[in-house]
Amino acid sequence: MIELNKVVKTFKTKKGNITAVDQVDLNIDKGSIYGVIGFSGAGKSTLIRMFNGLETPTEGEVIVDGANIGKLSKKELRQKRQKVSMIFQHFNLLWSRTVKDNIAFPLEIAGVSKSDINQKTKALIKRVGLEGRENAYPSQLSGGQKQRVGIARALANDPHVLLCDEATSALDPQTTDEILDLLVDINKEMNLTIILITHEMNVIRKICDYVAVMEEGKFVEEGKVIDVFNNPQTYVTQRFVKDDMKADDLERTLKDFRNEQSTGEIWKLNFVGGTTSEPVLSKIIRDYNIDINVIEGDVKLTQNGTFGHMIVHLPEGNYSKDHVINELNGLGVKVEVNVDE
Repeated sequence: MIELNKVVKTFKTKKGNITAVDQVDLNIDKGSIYGVIGFSGAGKSTLIRMFNGLETPTEGEVIVDGANIGKLSKKELRQKRQKVSMIFQHFNLLWSRTVKDNIAFPLEIAGVSKSDINQKTKALIKRVGLEGRENAYPSQLSGGQKQRVGIARALANDPHVLLCDEATSALDPQTTDEILDLLVDINKEMNLTIILITHEMNVIRKICDYVAVMEEGKFVEEGKVIDVFNNPQTYVTQRFVKDDMKADDLERTLKDFRNEQSTGEIWKLNFVGGTTSEPVLSKIIRDYNIDINVIEGDVKLTQNGTFGHMIVHLPEGNYSKDHVINELNGLGVKVEVNVDE
């Protein structure tokens, strides 16, 4: 469906060349939701703009539905963009047009008849949950409603690919969840390939099938969301997949616990898949007669399954810690020892 081969994008500046995208290879299957996550300046926005020809690669190939985007004529590129739509962080709506007219705009450009435009816009307004707001202007809409208009407009020409450029970054958490749910529904109903870039770990976790972690123009890690987030290999990925509890809050929690309990060890137990619903800790308590104290824990859902962790305190006692670790490993639980050191 989508293929990137050794893609490089270099910008010339007065201070020299800047490489925003550096030797990126990528394959995305039709109908999947693929996320690219990275901090500001990682090259995400430049990358996504090459999928529809808003940026052309300095080197390499961007192939969408068999077409090399960088080699299309201007006419061919305009036609291709009708099938590779985009939604934006700040909506990019036409402020002098109503909801209905914003959605109709790409259809007007494509030369669709008025009767077909009316029929299509009505269906799209219903699909994104904006019935009753057809004649409202963008200034009269909430952020979530504006993004729903942006999604409806992007769907007007029945695209094969939907590009999402930080599409939820300007929204509050509840509205973000609603927009993500809408994108998942659209993906399933239309078998639409969605490419989503973000700096928010929870967005990737909630809706993406696959993720690539980007840093300094390169992909430093890539794979199924549950695999990458459950076992991050690089420092930048580890920063993204830290628990929803901020690192300094967890550090403070562990420090406070240590002030009250100076002996024993603090372990982090990492669960994935079926082990998240199994009474693993209860089994260890029974088998070794240990009074284990749970300090903190969490279970998260992804499109590929569940993963989670638990921070526990094991007191000193007459038992083999190696045996406990081996049994936990055998039950599918990865153990990190002395996480407070």
